[in-house]
Amino acid sequence: MRYGDVQRCLRVCRAGLLAALLAAPAGAGEPSVRPRPNILYIMADDHAAHAIGAYGSRVNKTPHIDRLAAEGIRFDRCYAVNSICTPSRASILTGKYSHKNGVPVFNRFDGSQPTVAKYLQAAGYFTGMFGKWHLGSDPTGFDRWMILPGQGVYHNPVFYSAEGRVDFQGYVTDIVTDLTIAFLDERPKDRPFFVMCHHKAPHRHWQPDAKHAETYGGGGIPEPATLRDDYAGRASAAREATMTVARHLNRRDLKLEPPAELKGADRERWLSAVPMEVTVEANGVRTTLTGDALLKWKYQRYMRDYLGCVASIDDNVGRLLAYLDRNGLAENTIVIYASDQGFFLGDHGWYDKRFMYEESIKMPFLVRWPGTAPPGSVQGAIALNIDIAPTFLEAAGLPIPPDIQGRSLAPLCRGERPADWRASWYYRYYHDPGHHNTRAHYGVGTETHKLLCFWKTDEWELYDLAKDPAELRNVFGDPAYADTVAALKAELRRLKAEVGDDDRYAHEQPPDGADAMPELLKKKAPAPPGAVR
Repeated sequence: MRYGDVQRCLRVCRAGLLAALLAAPAGAGEPSVRPRPNILYIMADDHAAHAIGAYGSRVNKTPHIDRLAAEGIRFDRCYAVNSICTPSRASILTGKYSHKNGVPVFNRFDGSQPTVAKYLQAAGYFTGMFGKWHLGSDPTGFDRWMILPGQGVYHNPVFYSAEGRVDFQGYVTDIVTDLTIAFLDERPKDRPFFVMCHHKAPHRHWQPDAKHAETYGGGGIPEPATLRDDYAGRASAAREATMTVARHLNRRDLKLEPPAELKGADRERWLSAVPMEVTVEANGVRTTLTGDALLKWKYQRYMRDYLGCVASIDDNVGRLLAYLDRNGLAENTIVIYASDQGFFLGDHGWYDKRFMYEESIKMPFLVRWPGTAPPGSVQGAIALNIDIAPTFLEAAGLPIPPDIQGRSLAPLCRGERPADWRASWYYRYYHDPGHHNTRAHYGVGTETHKLLCFWKTDEWELYDLAKDPAELRNVFGDPAYADTVAALKAELRRLKAEVGDDDRYAHEQPPDGADAMPELLKKKAPAPPGAVR
């Protein structure tokens, strides 16, 4: 399908749900008020915050995404409560933890439950969803939608709408943006809109478009300081995880070409194997790489493709912002750029996510909200992906249902920090052994400390984030931290009860700790330059 056919396709993609509940326009003679804001939510898949210029990236440039930070607010501690694609998406839609929305792993999302899209649609918003859905059921609460099946593919992707399959020619990041723009073109002009623009990129297997295939191919991408982490002092889970750049990226990940004679299953086996030596050619000289030289080469190869995918996303964020500018929509549209979780970019030697370490759980979260978010501001308070739905509801002037577990980020966007704002948060990862053999764990985080419990093996980790931001030294057994351990165990138990994690997904309670939340948990980390506290 050609891009020019997008509008025709979208005409037949109406969900129609709750149409009878659309809000009526204000009556004549009422005082004029600022119209309810439009909401454009742009989300990438597995985009690490430290691969964004506004977050201090050392490896790439993202000028269009950075524009949102310059014209709005950057959240520095926005976390996914379960760092894996499908559960995070369910939490974003519902404002609830995984054990409440029924999606702790790759479960099918029950589309009959309340979602932010349904609430906004019932209040008169024209709602759309385009791109990666990955929830196993059709979207509900959207007037129009067109989604990738499962993970989708990068080139010439198939999409599905309520009417069935549509085949596209082109690059998936461009197509998702085209669909979003077509939705905006055809929207009813007398209603505010809410649209979720969900990119597949930069999810594995990291296939950039032709324009950006070699943007980062020069071989000079800086390595992270923890690339050669030996996991000393940690729980066994770190050593057991099968997602290292050195030992687990396969030939398909590294874009190695199989011998021409291999066909079918033999070709697949070759591509799925992990190479422990690679022969490269430069200036007519062939060299076989092994050991650390091979690790360096694999890292560059991985990052070349990952960052090339990000470059295309950045281009398309620019296209969307230009569209809003051209059509006079920028001043009354909230634009958010986020990812469904973080990602390891060679940090601790890994790719992927899942662990409750900073690179994995930290979501980029940039909000341009004209008249509300101070341009160029930074927010250091703890925000969670379950806070996104209630934020949209407050922005639309709607009440927040009592069963939503998140809190609206609107005060933080204004530069305010409520006195009762959370000082700690609860994390839970379920998928064990799952992909990459990442062990199930839960934990509690504050601005200054993090406690993890790998409950199946009764192993614990404690990190002093103020002294050890790279999380290299597990101080759980250090006598100097005994009081901190007791306090955090108590807080973990309290949070577990508060969010209603009642063990129906088969795990054990953490041991008892102290009885009261101590002053430790009220400490705040030093604010970054220009931070709004």
